[in-house]
Amino acid sequence: MALKAAMAISGLVMVLFLLAHMYGDLKVFSGRAAFDDYARYLRTMGEPLLPYSGALWIIRVVLLASVLVHIYAAMTLWRRARRATAGRGGWRYHSTQGRGGVQRTYASFTMRWGGVTVALFVIYHLLQLTTNTIHPGGASPSPFERTVNGFRIWWVVLSYAIALIALGFHLRHGFWSAFATLGANTSVRRRLHLNVAAGAVALVITIGFLVVPFSVLFGWVG
Repeated sequence: MALKAAMAISGLVMVLFLLAHMYGDLKVFSGRAAFDDYARYLRTMGEPLLPYSGALWIIRVVLLASVLVHIYAAMTLWRRARRATAGRGGWRYHSTQGRGGVQRTYASFTMRWGGVTVALFVIYHLLQLTTNTIHPGGASPSPFERTVNGFRIWWVVLSYAIALIALGFHLRHGFWSAFATLGANTSVRRRLHLNVAAGAVALVITIGFLVVPFSVLFGWVG
């Protein structure tokens, strides 16, 4: 139970980060100056109480700890389930949706591989837009220009779209599971509310992140 709770809480921390990150990304529609100023503010946030980039590094450490806890809990629970069923998986009840005894949504079925896809995407995203190590379309000291340069290329946008769709499915099931683990799934009405909230959060984050690359690709930002 402790591992499930740790997985739920760490997942919700990452959801909050995604919402904040999405809000920052949407500043690209305000133009280069506003977007670059926002990127600069993230590094000066908390000064003079904190050193330059101090607050940003606190956020990074908390986020990294959440990611590591989430992965550790997920892998440990998966290994325990495999041992308990001798690698065959658990039997599920039959229903009109799962006549073969498999009762799961597409999102829950792809949670593991969706998580792997998202992890690989995050690494690529950091190398492209944070460290400027990978720079399709051209390197630039300006975060706005790095964003525009990269998303002018169709295959970069396609790779982001695939990863963000995987993220959406992961969020849809993960958000619901997190609150269910923490005791919110107590009635049919609560279950309905959780389903609606999970779908809304997944949809908002997925569309919120996708709107920037597609806007650049189609020439609405640049």
